[in-house]
Amino acid sequence: MDTALVWFRRDLRLGDLPTLHTVAESGARALGLFVLDDRLLTTSGGARRDFLFRSLAALDDQLDGRLLVVKGDPVDVVPRVAEKVSAEEVHVSADYGPYGRERDAAVAEHVDLVATGSPYAVAPGRVTKTDGEPYRVFTPYFRQWLEHGWRAPIDTGPATVEWLDPGDVKTRRVTIPEPESDGCPAGEAAALQRWAEFCEDDLAGYEDARDRPGLDATSRMSVYLKYGNIHPRTMLRDLARRRSKSAEQYRRQLAWRDFYADILFQRPDSARENYDRRFDHIRYDSGPDAEEAYTAWCEGRTGFPIVDAGMRQLKAEAWMHNRVRMIVASFFVKDLHLPWWRGARYFMNQLVDGDLANNQHGWQWTAGSGTDASPYFRVFNPTTQGEKFDPDGEYVRRWVPELRGISGKAVHALKDGRPEDYPPPIVDHAHERQEALARYGEIKAP
Repeated sequence: MDTALVWFRRDLRLGDLPTLHTVAESGARALGLFVLDDRLLTTSGGARRDFLFRSLAALDDQLDGRLLVVKGDPVDVVPRVAEKVSAEEVHVSADYGPYGRERDAAVAEHVDLVATGSPYAVAPGRVTKTDGEPYRVFTPYFRQWLEHGWRAPIDTGPATVEWLDPGDVKTRRVTIPEPESDGCPAGEAAALQRWAEFCEDDLAGYEDARDRPGLDATSRMSVYLKYGNIHPRTMLRDLARRRSKSAEQYRRQLAWRDFYADILFQRPDSARENYDRRFDHIRYDSGPDAEEAYTAWCEGRTGFPIVDAGMRQLKAEAWMHNRVRMIVASFFVKDLHLPWWRGARYFMNQLVDGDLANNQHGWQWTAGSGTDASPYFRVFNPTTQGEKFDPDGEYVRRWVPELRGISGKAVHALKDGRPEDYPPPIVDHAHERQEALARYGEIKAP
């Protein structure tokens, strides 16, 4: 009986896994493999590493302890393991990120790498204009994304294939590292449970509540999608069964995820550089004052309550509400005049759900330098944003204890006095808004 190697990466589940379906159709036995790759581990923050380790432990439990975990460079390790078990094929879910594509091309020089499916409802490169060019704007992409559609989930699980016991494989096996801190439950079962709870309890009100950080009404499914504990088409199937504006809005958010992955696939340089190269010439602040402002932003000590609440939530939970992510990013770029990629790098180090495509292009949307970007003249006022989206001040008081004695939305403007232990604003927003507009005006096309 032939043997196939199933190399897990961003697909840490067994249900609705196209890779397993392909292996089952071939009639081969399977050996499950995960490679602890230092190039990825060292660039991930502690929260992401811990969630990965918990996901691996959950997958290993599903496989009754038969997940082979090794450490090293996949270009060396994967072909070596395949040779050890005489695997004719190595099966993966396709990776469309810059590093993943480079890595897989190198591995494919040594083994027969078979890619089936991807972490997306519609894989990058599939949705194009009639002339084959990629979309630069979300709305027409979204219409074509809906027209293109996606495959229905498939029924796979632990029994789909016969799994080999890695105990007989003569290679250096490592134990799954222990997480260094507690965090949200990981793995396929946890993802399915959380999704079911959200659909039952919060989906109906999602359209109205999704921008209200104090309500905690979002799904928090981003981390499960990041590591493939659930496939988006499973979620899209469930959304199709619930016809409502909220279900349509949530489907739109899944399309944004695919859109940003497509943009990064088309322009891998945009992970580190401006999509709109005009922004290469914008002026940013530097020097001691800029460094002091950066530190205050990281620590949640800017004197702007909604910004500080978001940054403190990030530090405490390794997560931040999406509306607040936009507010703190706008403050970083347009009030502090710091480069978006520096803020994006801090987010990637802190966020448990840090996803390169979503994170980098979300920051570029706010900075005005990305595809489908927020107009350069849109500068969020952190005070009015707080009053609008946290009208009762509950979110701010939850994360900024110095302000818990101030009731209602007065906690955002602090017109009636600022507690002595809470810092004054580090900038004058009205002045910095004008400065941001002036700098953006300098790079506008004539």
